Amino acid sequence: MASKEPQARRTITVKIEGRVQGVYYRAWTFETAQKLGLDGTVRNMSDGSVEAVFSGPAVVVADMLKRCKKGPADARVTSVTITKEGGSVPPGFNVLATDRWR
Repeated sequence: MASKEPQARRTITVKIEGRVQGVYYRAWTFETAQKLGLDGTVRNMSDGSVEAVFSGPAVVVADMLKRCKKGPADARVTSVTITKEGGSVPPGFNVLATDRWR
């Protein structure tokens, strides 16, 4: 019986900029992350960007990062920047309230 090596986990926080609010971006992120089995969160930021935290197998997180560069049909993403590496998140994926503290 072959032993299965555990996959390396990765947790990243990303800032997604462009036309990403009011175009279904948070809901698309939620649905896509759930389909991929990722843990984390997504929320609109007061500066017009979207912030997301993705945690899961490194290859799946990398796949989600690529998908974020396109987003849903009406989005026009200009940049996806990793703002933090590491940390831990609770299980599941959640949409958070908009950050209004800026």
